[in-house]
Amino acid sequence: MSDATRDIPATPREAFDLLTTGNRRFAAGVPSHPNQDAARRADTAAGQHPHAVVLGCSDSRLAAEIIFDQGLGDLFVVRTAGHAVGAEVLGSIEYGVSVLGCPLVVVLGHDACGAVAATRAAVQDGTTARGYLRDVMERVTPSVLAAQAAGVSEDDGFIATHVRHTVDLLMERSQELTDRVTSGRAAVVGLTYRLAEGSVRAVASRGLDLPPDGTAAPAVPSASTVR
Repeated sequence: MSDATRDIPATPREAFDLLTTGNRRFAAGVPSHPNQDAARRADTAAGQHPHAVVLGCSDSRLAAEIIFDQGLGDLFVVRTAGHAVGAEVLGSIEYGVSVLGCPLVVVLGHDACGAVAATRAAVQDGTTARGYLRDVMERVTPSVLAAQAAGVSEDDGFIATHVRHTVDLLMERSQELTDRVTSGRAAVVGLTYRLAEGSVRAVASRGLDLPPDGTAAPAVPSASTVR
């Protein structure tokens, strides 16, 4: 067995624990930078075996491989402004779970998100954006309206609401993903990331039991969480 396929998390829990363990290393300032050398590059040239799909915002401060302390071939990353979801995004996620066999899908939002802030301002002022930015904001608008209807006023609440809505949208629109979550072959988790702290917090989960306080920490240490 090659290094590219050794110790790949086989379950949603193993994949989640691996990511959150890596994030704790990153947040503490002691990343191990795994799977980032020439040997790993050569090992993955013939094929990829990522253990998670990450749908994240395109924000330059939200590089998934860095904040989760992962390397080449570890994550299948899809990024759009405000993690807006369209047909191409859904197709990419389905590719990750059905073709590549990823057991975990992560929706990754963050504080101070420009797409969410711009959408909030547009909703409040009754304005629209120019060009294709309007399409992004239209996809974020339902989350902003839902947060306002619930009485949310703080940035963290809007971000968490948007992440939850995105998780719900993936489950509603992708039968492939829903079937895999229902059968226990995959899970979808929504995380929010704090830019200054470098840490993630769970705000939504489908198919994986997480702590009620939102702490995104491994349930138990395992061999797959140390890489």
